[in-house]
Amino acid sequence: MSPPSLIETHPNLSGTAPVALSYELFPPRSPKAAESLWTTIGELEATDPDYVSVTYGASGSNRDTAVELINRLLLETTLRPLAHLTCVGNTPQELAEIIGELLDHGVRGILALRGDQPKDGGEQAKGSLRYAQDLIELIRRVEQRRSALLCAGKVAVGVAAYPTKHPESPSEAHDIEVLLAKQRSGADFAITQVFFRTEQYADLITRARRAGVTIPIVPGVMPLTSVRRLKRLGELTGVEPVPELLEQLASADTEAERLRIGVRATVDLANAALDAGAPGLHLYTFNEHAHALEVLDKLALPRPARSISRLNAIARRQVLAS
Repeated sequence: MSPPSLIETHPNLSGTAPVALSYELFPPRSPKAAESLWTTIGELEATDPDYVSVTYGASGSNRDTAVELINRLLLETTLRPLAHLTCVGNTPQELAEIIGELLDHGVRGILALRGDQPKDGGEQAKGSLRYAQDLIELIRRVEQRRSALLCAGKVAVGVAAYPTKHPESPSEAHDIEVLLAKQRSGADFAITQVFFRTEQYADLITRARRAGVTIPIVPGVMPLTSVRRLKRLGELTGVEPVPELLEQLASADTEAERLRIGVRATVDLANAALDAGAPGLHLYTFNEHAHALEVLDKLALPRPARSISRLNAIARRQVLAS
C-alpha cells in the first residue's frame, strides 16, 4: 500500500478560501447611459471584485457595443471581464470567430449560454448551435488550437444554473442533468439565475451534488429594492417573487424605507447562500451601483488580501475619474 501523499497528510494547506465577488453589467444603449455606466464601473472597481460579467444580446444583437465595453474594461480599468456568449442563431464558424476575437483582446473568461429562442418562432440558420453544451465544446476546441498563446492564462468557462425550474424545462431534475452535461463538456463554474427565497440556493446545491455536479455554483443575487423590476423579472424567468416582500416594498412610505426593506431582504438571501457553502456572490447590478454597494456594505465577506500596488492602481484610477 502506498504511503499517503503530502496533500493527504496536510488537508488544510491553503486554509479557508476567500469568497469570490463579481458583478454583472450590460453594454450601454446610448451616450447618456454610457456616461452613467462608467460612473458605476468606477464605484464597483473600488471594491476590487474578482471579475465583472458583460452581457451579450440575443443572437449577438449588441455584439459591437459588448466588445467595445470589454476592451475598455481591459485597457482602462483593473477589472477582469467575463464575456457572455450565446449560441442560438449562430453557426460554429461565426462563434469560433467571436471566441477568437475575445481571446485576442485578452478575455480569459466566457459565460457560455444558449440564449433566448427567436420570439417570432422562426427557423434558426442552418447549422446553428442549439445548446450551451455545444458552445462549451466549441470554446474548448478554439482554446486547444490556441493553447501555445494561452500559456499564461487558460480560459475559464462558466454556465447558467437554475435554483428553480427553467421555464422551458420539464422538471428541476432535468435542469440538474443539463448542468451535469455542461460540466462533462468542460464547464468550470456556474452562476445561478435570480432566485427570491432563502432556501432555494441550498436546495439547488443538494440536488446538484447528489447528481455528481462538482463545479462551483455561485449564487446570482439582485438587489430586491424595486417592485417594478421584481415583477418584470418574475414574468421573464417564471420565478415568482415573495408576495410578502412585494407588499412591504409597495407599502413603504419613503424611498429610504423601501431601500432599507429591500437591502435587508437581499442580505438575508445572500447570507443564506453563503451559509449553505456558496463560494462567492454575483450581484446583478442593472448598471447601477448604489443599491449593490448598500448590500455589499451589510455583508461581511471574507475577501482575499490584495497587493498594495493593485490597490494603489485602483485608487489612482478613482482620482483620475473624479
